[in-house]
Amino acid sequence: MNTQRTGHDLLRRMRRNRATPAVRSLVRETALHSEDLIQPLFVRAGDGTPEPVESMPGIVRHTVHTLTEECQRLEQNGIKAIALFPCIDSSKKDPEGSHAHSPENILFAAIRAVKSASPDLAVITDVALDPYTSHGHDGLLDERGDVENDSTVESLKRLAVAQAEAGADIVAPSDMMDGRVKAIRLALDAAGFHRVGILAYAAKYASAYYGPFRDAVKSGDGQSGKPHKLDKRGYQMDPGNVREALLEVQLDEQEGADMVMVKPAGPYLDVIKAVHDVTRLPLAAYQVSGEYAQIHAAAKLGWLDYAATRDESLLAIKRAGADMILTYFASEVAESLK
Repeated sequence: MNTQRTGHDLLRRMRRNRATPAVRSLVRETALHSEDLIQPLFVRAGDGTPEPVESMPGIVRHTVHTLTEECQRLEQNGIKAIALFPCIDSSKKDPEGSHAHSPENILFAAIRAVKSASPDLAVITDVALDPYTSHGHDGLLDERGDVENDSTVESLKRLAVAQAEAGADIVAPSDMMDGRVKAIRLALDAAGFHRVGILAYAAKYASAYYGPFRDAVKSGDGQSGKPHKLDKRGYQMDPGNVREALLEVQLDEQEGADMVMVKPAGPYLDVIKAVHDVTRLPLAAYQVSGEYAQIHAAAKLGWLDYAATRDESLLAIKRAGADMILTYFASEVAESLK
């Protein structure tokens, strides 16, 4: 008896919904929009042309002037928010990161300039001490060389309030200190900044993918001007843990976070999905510098289709559950979506 299946008894043909671009667009479950994307930008003191970041093709350290021009261009492409990171001259760094609180901190001038030039653009600022410390850690060190939690939180409170005073719409503590979200929320409210939101780096992993970012902000270059390798496993999360991430998110929710983040994004899609399933807060994911650099490197060697891989990587992050994505691809993807 011939039991071979024939085409005549196939009632469900999955390919019918893939037949044409129009049909595929109708049934597509996840789509990427310009409003989903946040562009990280770097700013330095001084004038002149932007400085290229060698390990991140197409990314530069802006001056305040070129930063405002870039923000206006981003707005025209449909980008609604930027994340701003300062690159501080090594001569201004010390073990306490005291320049973070100086009125001469280039970050404050940059925030004011962007809000003046692009008042409708949301400015998200990094609340951490690593751009300002000579040792490159995200906090203050104790006598053993470990990052001291509570004194660091006190410094972060001051920095967050100063960023709000300069005009930041959202402050984003990326330090992974315990209790910092509540402390920052109370400090902002006490200073009258009830409308300034907190995007908590809730699940920030001690990842090997951060190298190019540390190059961009010259983190840990100290007085020598030469970056050195940093071990941040004492405060950033173990890459092997997922349940811990859910607890971190829960704590940040309880402490008053308005949004939470998973960082990195691509290697942690399972964490994004797990967090998405337990929180009702808006969820961000940060496609970090190493993810960006590896796509560029493989494409340069001809091993990957650059645009297709770029877009697929972002779609995967959105599909996993991210409501917004910080990505160095934001500008060019938004332009392509137009």
